[in-house]
Amino acid sequence: MHRNVKNRIVSVSFPVFKLGNATVQFVNEFRYLGHIITENHKDDDDIERETRNLFIRTNVLLRRFGKCSREVKLRLFKSYCMGFYDIALWKHYNAGTINHLKSAYIKCIKIFFGFSRRHSVTRFAYRVFDTILFNSRSKFESLWNSSHNNIVRLLSSLGL
Repeated sequence: MHRNVKNRIVSVSFPVFKLGNATVQFVNEFRYLGHIITENHKDDDDIERETRNLFIRTNVLLRRFGKCSREVKLRLFKSYCMGFYDIALWKHYNAGTINHLKSAYIKCIKIFFGFSRRHSVTRFAYRVFDTILFNSRSKFESLWNSSHNNIVRLLSSLGL
């Protein structure tokens, strides 16, 4: 039983905030430690950034190490293309956006390892990608849950 959300809006414009002598501006998005944070709290922009970076990293590897053995290529691909820095933080996104990243991941595997367009690595690659996503989230949640009290204690001791 949701009522009209407009009645909960306090103000459309906000007063100017100052931090010292500097004015704090409102923005639609900003980067924090490489992660894109948006005003709508969705991770689609960050996932799209990661998709672009995946192609860039794959192309750099292909240009520099395209003639290496499969073993060397596998180690390089795992190191530079499968290390999604902030994947554990992704929680709110459209299915189409994550599917686009998965498709890019498959294309990059095919490009870097020299598979033809007809080779089907989709099922294998999806499993690997889903495993990376699941393991990253699980590890992050485990670390967060185990250290939460320590963080609260630390922030309290700093007076925050």
